[in-house]
Amino acid sequence: MADPQTLKTDARRHHDPSVRGFASDNYAGAHPEVLAALALANGGHQVSYGEDQYTEHLQRVMHSHFGPTAEAFPVFNGTGANVTALQALTDRWGAVICAETAHINVDEGGAPERMGGLKLLTVPTPDGKLTPELIDRQAWGWEDEHRAMPQVVSITQNTELGTLYTVDEIRAIVEHAHGLGMKVHLDGARISNAAASLDVPMRTFTNAVGVDVLTFGGTKNGMLFGEAVVVLNPDAVSHMKHLRKMSMQLASKMRFVSVQLEALLAKDLWLRNARHSNEMAQRLAAGVRTVDGVEILYPVQANAVFARLPQEVTRRLQQRFRFYFWDEAAGDVRWMCSFDTTEDDVDAFVQALKEEMAN
Repeated sequence: MADPQTLKTDARRHHDPSVRGFASDNYAGAHPEVLAALALANGGHQVSYGEDQYTEHLQRVMHSHFGPTAEAFPVFNGTGANVTALQALTDRWGAVICAETAHINVDEGGAPERMGGLKLLTVPTPDGKLTPELIDRQAWGWEDEHRAMPQVVSITQNTELGTLYTVDEIRAIVEHAHGLGMKVHLDGARISNAAASLDVPMRTFTNAVGVDVLTFGGTKNGMLFGEAVVVLNPDAVSHMKHLRKMSMQLASKMRFVSVQLEALLAKDLWLRNARHSNEMAQRLAAGVRTVDGVEILYPVQANAVFARLPQEVTRRLQQRFRFYFWDEAAGDVRWMCSFDTTEDDVDAFVQALKEEMAN
């Protein structure tokens, strides 16, 4: 066994914590309250594969947010959550209607189709949001054996373009989908930001309006790792436990995912973090609007700012702050704020943007 003193000197920091960026809310570390919860759960032995006391208690916490029928299935990551949830809602011949810009279509490497064995039926949208009318472009052909059968509508709240569905908009989608015999999945990778922006409980636009299954995101809002599939309508799914295992999303030491979700949700950490990142995005947008030649592309309703600026400016600015092109050909970029983004971070970025635009 290595000498403990040697181990102490081997652990070292490999990054500069003063370096900040606006590329993704996944770049942020874990919130101190989440790290404290992990340490609290670390002592002794607990039954593995979800039969631990932390996962059991998490169910009661989820009930307080999503009602008594909600059941949470902690998983490792967002793609795994979405693929597992969509499998639970579809037959082998089933298809999922989603926005063309949806994460499940653009950013999951084909996993829903390759690993989940389902077909995505995409719809172009101007703002990342589906409507009943847009859904109808793909909601047909249920009896046509030559076409994948539309069985699920998947929406994202907030969307990949940072826009928000209102409660009434989601209600209309759910009523329309259910009326056509389809189920509704909500990708809630940033659901906390949506609830904070709308200033309503998360249940208001999920189980209260009839959403069947939710994927709850935690990593983008202060967790170290982990998300959850939350079944809101038990009659809409089957064999979630088996599907989670088949999808390679069953954590043996599940208590360490569950306790992070509890740390976020048992009190108001989820809301505090989301409100802060939203506020930083508003501050960033306000600063950007003062810079001539930079255009904000979509309403800033959560923690994302989409903008268009000259490509050469973007490339110089990326040498100072990390962020991504959204559409390089058009010059579109995305700037994300996190729970730990500070006012000084935002102000420094805006100043750098002004300098590069002036050059």
